[in-house]
Amino acid sequence: MRAKSTTRSAGALLRKEKSMVTIKVKDGTPQGAETLCVTCRWARIVKGFSLSQEEIHCGWLRCNPLVQFPVSQCSTYDDKRLPSKCDMEKIAWILLTKKTGRTIGFVTAKQFREIEGDDAEIIPAAAIDTTDTEQ
Repeated sequence: MRAKSTTRSAGALLRKEKSMVTIKVKDGTPQGAETLCVTCRWARIVKGFSLSQEEIHCGWLRCNPLVQFPVSQCSTYDDKRLPSKCDMEKIAWILLTKKTGRTIGFVTAKQFREIEGDDAEIIPAAAIDTTDTEQ
């Protein structure tokens, strides 16, 4: 009986040897990840014609030093794909009231006419031309 159990364990070992094992390392070095500087508002990126010709300078730090390695985390990272606080302030609506004590906010067209009078002009949003026609 003892010989049979060693044969079985040897067979199991051979079957395990043939199977592929995948090991995942948590928080390991990412392979092929792009540097965070590519999407940072503070980065100045200069590229040449070949892939090896690239310089990244950090505009947040004094004297705009050259970044020597791909960056994965940065405490001053500012995503340029999202609007900045200044951009948000430029597009923000400023709501004013003519009388003190009047509420501020969005109203229906009917409520707007009641507040402003029947001669108030309401322009549908689709009718507003956003393209610059002046040249």
